[in-house]
Amino acid sequence: MSQLLLRVSNLSVEFRTRAGVNYAVNDVSFDLHQGETLGIVGESGSGKSVTCSALMGLLPSPPAHISPQATAYFEGNDLLRLPERKLAELRGNRISMIFQDPMTSLNPCMTIGEQVAEPLVIHRGMRRKDALKLAIEELERTGIPDPAKRANSYPHEFSGGMRQRVMIAMALITRPKLLIADEPTTALDVTVQKQVLDLLRTRQQELGTAIILITHDLGVVRQYAHRIQVMYAGSVVESAPTDELLEKPQHAYTRSLMASIPGMQSRGNRLQTIPGLPPTLRKPISGCAFKPRNIIGNSELCLTESIPPLIEISPGHFVRNCPGCLSSSTKVS
Repeated sequence: MSQLLLRVSNLSVEFRTRAGVNYAVNDVSFDLHQGETLGIVGESGSGKSVTCSALMGLLPSPPAHISPQATAYFEGNDLLRLPERKLAELRGNRISMIFQDPMTSLNPCMTIGEQVAEPLVIHRGMRRKDALKLAIEELERTGIPDPAKRANSYPHEFSGGMRQRVMIAMALITRPKLLIADEPTTALDVTVQKQVLDLLRTRQQELGTAIILITHDLGVVRQYAHRIQVMYAGSVVESAPTDELLEKPQHAYTRSLMASIPGMQSRGNRLQTIPGLPPTLRKPISGCAFKPRNIIGNSELCLTESIPPLIEISPGHFVRNCPGCLSSSTKVS
């Protein structure tokens, strides 16, 4: 196995506001190795983006509060306790992030070339002329046609897919060890989605970069991730190597997500949906968070007094040990 790059342990995040406390992330742990892709999957509000924003030091404090027992070791440094200056040296350099909406992430007042070159100027101290030359080369690698000319364009002159390619070029120009891709295919059509994800995988293979791929679409990560972590209501409910998770999903929520993927259903069968909405996170969850929506398992058996523990049922395969959510699947004693 490749070298361990990132180890996150016991990460919990609360937002303490005048309206009360929002328990956004609850005791999340995972490992990431060099060159590996970890897919983090779940509905909106499940804590995916908050988890990674916490690692990047992008959550404003207050109102965000990270649990004191949490750690996130990256190349020997705990990201959660680094001084802001040290963390700023890592962001955009050793660790890069692609945000959900490239139109709001790109500066409308700067040319594409200036924005792609900026990380080299800031983190490597390069002259703008030299950095721009490398930026044009990076734009060419990401499939931007006529990159020397398009480097002088502004974001509004690019399509959504082209802007996402620019974001990839910006993120990878410093050759980071870790790339966090937060919903990189949002609002793109299916064809462009595949082009963007294929580009990410190609550049990953060339650079050896580890990727955390955040998405609500299990159908996306099944093609690109080595490992999948499923989150619900701020917690990890199941985590396993991709092939095993797809072949032997255990938790009712994981199975519900898979049942709602059109491509995984037989032609003519009715597409399943998950009824109801995720629970509010304005108070701690005392039992199984998925109980009210559990129609694949047996909701009557779901725990109500205590949070189901995350246990290992086979090498590398972890699942919340809730009898109701494991019903009609391989039960865990």
